[in-house]
Amino acid sequence: MPRGELLKKLFHSYSQGDSQSFHEVAGEIIRDEESKNNRVLANALRRNLGSGQRPLALPDKNNFTSRKLAVVPIERDKQLPLVDTIQPERRASDLILNRNNQRLLLSLLAEFRQRDVLGAHGLRGRSRLLFCGPPGCGKTLCAEVFAHEVKLPLLVASMDTLVSSLLGETASNLRKIFDFAAAQPVVLLLDEFDAIARLRDDETLNGELRRVVNSLLMLIEQFRGQGFVIAATNHERQLDPAIWRRFDEVVFFEKPAKAEILRLVSLKFRNFKTDFEPASVADFLAGFSHAEIERVCLNAIRQAVLNQRNIVSKRRFLESVALEKRRRDIAGRLPQ
Repeated sequence: MPRGELLKKLFHSYSQGDSQSFHEVAGEIIRDEESKNNRVLANALRRNLGSGQRPLALPDKNNFTSRKLAVVPIERDKQLPLVDTIQPERRASDLILNRNNQRLLLSLLAEFRQRDVLGAHGLRGRSRLLFCGPPGCGKTLCAEVFAHEVKLPLLVASMDTLVSSLLGETASNLRKIFDFAAAQPVVLLLDEFDAIARLRDDETLNGELRRVVNSLLMLIEQFRGQGFVIAATNHERQLDPAIWRRFDEVVFFEKPAKAEILRLVSLKFRNFKTDFEPASVADFLAGFSHAEIERVCLNAIRQAVLNQRNIVSKRRFLESVALEKRRRDIAGRLPQ
């Protein structure tokens, strides 16, 4: 195909957000240069095509359908993406929160939906959020539900890729991620946030990671994207004190009280019958996390299905509770 036609196809695929076609045409241009023995140029083009960015089809504002071609940052050494893209599927009805957290998150949604009104008065909505609390209490789920409610893609930072052994690369990777999140409306989730935001006086921290914390402080403070940055941690006491001041809002996720336990059990059995009322088993679940209660319910349903029952008995449910307690006891004996 003539060079002019290839270039026209390349630009057309970019304008249409057709990532696959874009890379196919780019590859064709590279092969064309190789056939002309322009190997230096061909190698340079191939490196540039995969050296810093990978395609991401961003969802449409209203229905999550692909609209424009954007790019995902990748780390320099192994060429791996620094974020994973998730199309949010979990809805608000899947999330059980206490009333204080419900009110807080509803107010954040209202600010986002009326951001033009705030902007007309020189104000910005809160967009930098810290989720903390015990494991299994809904932090990651809440981030997904939040992304679904604001109709934005959810980007989850890959901590194992982000933290690099190369000098200065971790801070560079962080900047790539924040620059990307600021370039288009997204919800960026920094899960296991304590891995990069530890106390700077922690003796186990080397000089490189202390510099990472300094970079992180600046990146969070300077974030002015149209979406959100959500950091989540199970170990809030390990965070550097200066980190807390950089967030617009802190949401603490606690283990469910009795009212939330009742709602959660009802939610999990909404499509499967039981011979008991949630109130009759709530006390057996006191002290359990949301994830543990979900596991109890799903295991009880699973056993009923395997035994060809279309109803979960209270006896089977309590057997599932006993199994979860056994699991907790084992976890409690493991070194922390």
